[in-house]
Amino acid sequence: MKAMPNFTDVTEFILLGLISHQELQVLLFGVFLVVYMIMLLGNIGMIILISISPQLQTPIYFFLSHLSFVDVWFSSNVTPKMLENLLSETKTISYVGCLVQCYFFIALVHVEVYILAVMAFDRYMAICNPLLYGSKMSRTVCIWLISVPYVYRFSVSLICTLWTYGLYFCGNFENNHFYFADPPLIKISCGGVHIKEYTMIVIAGVNFTYYLSVVLISYILIEIAMLRMHSADGRKKAFSTCGSHLTAVTMFYGTLIFMHFRRPPEESVEQGEMVAVFYTTVIPMLNPMI
Repeated sequence: MKAMPNFTDVTEFILLGLISHQELQVLLFGVFLVVYMIMLLGNIGMIILISISPQLQTPIYFFLSHLSFVDVWFSSNVTPKMLENLLSETKTISYVGCLVQCYFFIALVHVEVYILAVMAFDRYMAICNPLLYGSKMSRTVCIWLISVPYVYRFSVSLICTLWTYGLYFCGNFENNHFYFADPPLIKISCGGVHIKEYTMIVIAGVNFTYYLSVVLISYILIEIAMLRMHSADGRKKAFSTCGSHLTAVTMFYGTLIFMHFRRPPEESVEQGEMVAVFYTTVIPMLNPMI
């Protein structure tokens, strides 16, 4: 029997990208380049504005600056390679590049989901416990809330990437996608799939369910507090502080649920390409505006 090559035998993969028509590739390059530059300017501008403005030194803007920081790295992990392949004939990514992209993709997705959940909890504390808000959400507490998950999520991502190392490939190194993450890799692999697939579903399911529960419980309690408010202006102010965050949560969580809470084989990877474009390039651009 011919030996089946494992992941370490692969030197590079081929990224087939979004489309094969050369004219449309040039057009998409221009569109995504503009989107990427707007994303960089918006998020970096947000970070600078928050850091230099004394009136913005509050917990919600502290978390917002970290959301912008993660969005910059999240999009930069995928978009530059996508732009390169849109104008390139080879459209390849090295073995090391694939592992690095997978590692940062998994880590940054989990960090962003966490930050959105923490922002919901912050809104709950501000609206439902305003008298205790200053002491419960102090600068020290905020630093701990944001620093510990960075370490934890990047450690979990390392474990998940090592599981990716255990996938086997049988000569099919073409990925019908514009970046490398778990679902596209599982689709083209021919061995070691089950443990990777089910651990991916379990880790994503546990984490996303937990953070989504934090968001839902926080906003249920916020809604109860708003209904008890006698002032219409108070309810309007409370809603205005939560509306933009709810929009960001709905967009990011919704696309992630569509992409990852399904089995990757068959046609689902192709169906998810445009959704992947939305949450890797468009959402990071929209977040500062929202």
